[in-house]
Amino acid sequence: MNDNFDDSGVDATTVKVFRTSSTVAGGRRFSFGALVVVGDRHGKVAVGYAKSNQVPTSVEKATREGKRKLRAYPLQGRTLPHSVEGRFGASSVRLVPASPGTGVIAGASVRAVLDMLGVQDCLTKAYGSTNAKNLVKATFAALDLLKTRERVEQLRGVSLGTTSVEDAIARGMAAMPAQRSGERAAAPVNTVGDERRRGGGGGRSGGGGRGFGGGGGGGRPRSDDGGRSNAPAAPSHTPAPAPTPAPTTDAPATPPEGSSPPAQS
Repeated sequence: MNDNFDDSGVDATTVKVFRTSSTVAGGRRFSFGALVVVGDRHGKVAVGYAKSNQVPTSVEKATREGKRKLRAYPLQGRTLPHSVEGRFGASSVRLVPASPGTGVIAGASVRAVLDMLGVQDCLTKAYGSTNAKNLVKATFAALDLLKTRERVEQLRGVSLGTTSVEDAIARGMAAMPAQRSGERAAAPVNTVGDERRRGGGGGRSGGGGRGFGGGGGGGRPRSDDGGRSNAPAAPSHTPAPAPTPAPTTDAPATPPEGSSPPAQS
């Protein structure tokens, strides 16, 4: 353990918080245990576990323990140098290198370890028990089996050529789009429902729904007074015009044709 370790640039993530209780004469007393993974995302990672009566205290103690146990592991760019498999208890974890752009395909427990280590492309498979503690410790057991090219050449006494992992990394880097440093790719824009949000297209007028204002017509702007305006409402029908009186004259009326004039006495 190194108590004088410089922990600047070291991150921590809480994998799980366990709660236990004990029954005493005064009731039940709770205790919390925190499983925390600590790393610098550049090849150093460790795990810490601590207990306390409060969750924040247990997480803080586990983080300090993890920082004291930090250890470096070999990496091959963004992935691992070769495939490894570790076992702890009833859990087994297999780690397989992947080409650039694959990402970390893993569960929450294994992903926390690889993320704090700095691995960005890796395929994983967990067998047996899914207990969080066992999976984390099985992952560290697999990382303990990693060896660099120089170490393998020293153990075998031979010179190694280009490995399949290096070939996959080279092909993946060549296929990735060229991007200038400091420039981030634009995220896709969701345009679904834009016309509906803007009220475009007219649409059918809404029915007399419940609530204030009822159902308004689609695409019709609504004023702040709930659709009501101070202008007088137009009449529902136009009144009929008044009849025009017939013109009057002083001349006697002309008798109709075929009628005899009245007799004079």
